[in-house]
Amino acid sequence: MTVIDETRSAHAAPADVHDRVRQVYARVDAGDVEGLLDLFSDDVVYDRPGYPSLVGRDAFERFYRTARVIREGVHVPDSVVVDGDGRVAVQGRFTGVLKDGRAVDLRYADFFRAGADGRFDRRDTYFFSPMV
Repeated sequence: MTVIDETRSAHAAPADVHDRVRQVYARVDAGDVEGLLDLFSDDVVYDRPGYPSLVGRDAFERFYRTARVIREGVHVPDSVVVDGDGRVAVQGRFTGVLKDGRAVDLRYADFFRAGADGRFDRRDTYFFSPMV
C-alpha cells in the first residue's frame, strides 16, 4: 500500500520514493555500489544490528565494499509502505550466501527516510537472524 499526500511539498513524492527504495535492493543485489550511493545523501546514517552506526557516505560505501558479511543474494520486498513525509517501511525476504560460504534465507525489515530531493538520509535494517 502506498499512501500519497500531494499537499506535502517538503518531501519527494511517495511514488518516487517507492521506486527509489526498490532501486536500493536492485543495486545492492547487482553489486552496484556507485549506483547505490546515488540513492543516499552525503550525510546518510545507517543503523544495522551487529555493526556500529554508519554515518556519512564514506562509511556507507566502506560497509558495502568491505564490512558487509553478505557475499551475494537477492532481496524480495513483500511490502513497501510509503507515507507523505518520506518515510518508508519494507518487509521482505533475503536469500543469499555469506562471505564464509553459508547459505541464508531469512526475513528482513527496513526503514528509510527520504529528503526533499528523494535521496535517503536514514536507513535502519533488521534481519530475523543475529548479525547478518
